[in-house]
Amino acid sequence: MKVSLAYGQGVLDVEFPDGRTQVIEPAHRAGLPDEKGALFNALAHPMGSAPLANALRPGARITILFTDITRATPNHRIIPWLLEYLHAHGVERDQITLLNQLGTHRPNTQAELERMLTPEVVAQYRVLNHEPESHEACVALGTTRTGTPAWINRHCVEADLRIVTGFIEPHFFAGFSGGPKGIMPGVAHVETVMSNHGAGNIGDPRATFGICEGNPLWEELRDIALRAGPTFLLNVTLNERRDITGVFAGDLVTAHRQGREFVRTSAMQRVEAPFDIVVTTNSGYPLDQNLYQGVKGMSAGARVLKEGGLLILAAECREGVPAGSPLDKLLREASSPEEILTLLATPGFVRPEQWQAQIQALIQRRARVRVYSSIAPETLRAAHLDPCPDIGALVREELSRLPADARVAVLPQGPLTIPYLA
Repeated sequence: MKVSLAYGQGVLDVEFPDGRTQVIEPAHRAGLPDEKGALFNALAHPMGSAPLANALRPGARITILFTDITRATPNHRIIPWLLEYLHAHGVERDQITLLNQLGTHRPNTQAELERMLTPEVVAQYRVLNHEPESHEACVALGTTRTGTPAWINRHCVEADLRIVTGFIEPHFFAGFSGGPKGIMPGVAHVETVMSNHGAGNIGDPRATFGICEGNPLWEELRDIALRAGPTFLLNVTLNERRDITGVFAGDLVTAHRQGREFVRTSAMQRVEAPFDIVVTTNSGYPLDQNLYQGVKGMSAGARVLKEGGLLILAAECREGVPAGSPLDKLLREASSPEEILTLLATPGFVRPEQWQAQIQALIQRRARVRVYSSIAPETLRAAHLDPCPDIGALVREELSRLPADARVAVLPQGPLTIPYLA
């Protein structure tokens, strides 16, 4: 059977054995017939708050937070529609700042911002990249549970009105993306993010796909986000074609809860028993543009893999690890995945982006991981990963040495699916 795996900006067609392969993907939802109309209706009839128009005041400073280049949010549609709505209710351009939710990611270039937001928006409005390493760019809102200052971008904190945009999908340690994550870690200082994403929180079994309440990592980021003050949420949900399937607007927590439950009903996919081999993706571009993001696809597939099984990730990784990134340096600093976990358990040892290395190492503790990508084999090996030059051939080779009842799972959309064992 041929399965099309999301890969880069296209698909990767791979042959899998009939009768031994189960394809696991989200239940399909059709796109909304009138996306713009649905968005305007959501702004006028929000969840848990008054209509957005009621919060608009002459001269009020408005900060719109938008997701960065690593996310599939259709910013080029929803941001111009949101701006149109604001102007229809008397808001002037000079009242508006657009702030990029970089988290700890690299700044987006002018060309990327134009592609994300449209050239017209970038030319006509104040568009800023968050500065995650600048204390001057942030305001401290109390502390995290470890006592680290909870630094949040001052354009967010000092605004009279915050509008957080984005899209909701399963998240491998925060339960679901969207909602409060647009503020924390979206526009938080790297020190604050590192505290929240520390080894203790990441290692908590409740810090996983599909769990928000009860997840210590998510609950802390929610509480920090709420310290910024009342915030209006505009989140969307998407299908595999990136069509908008739902619009969730209103109170930051209430609207997000409704949106993530909507996602849960399509993303959660039950399986009866773990598999010997799992092939997963990172849901294609933009999420699979580097190995840092690729850990999400590994994490989704590992949920239904037998102990000691084979996990294959297909992720283009056009930006590499990226080279020279904190993750790249940490992976090269250790001689093995086990040493990564030992380092992270050492008191006082803290590194940026350590959470991705920790999750990768935890997966490798119980699985063999191979990666099909554009990354050079020597670079993958430096990241403690083995390359996979041919997915179909590797699956056939693995099955040839396993019992006749060995089974294969394929997640064509990667972490957009939350497989779980019955």
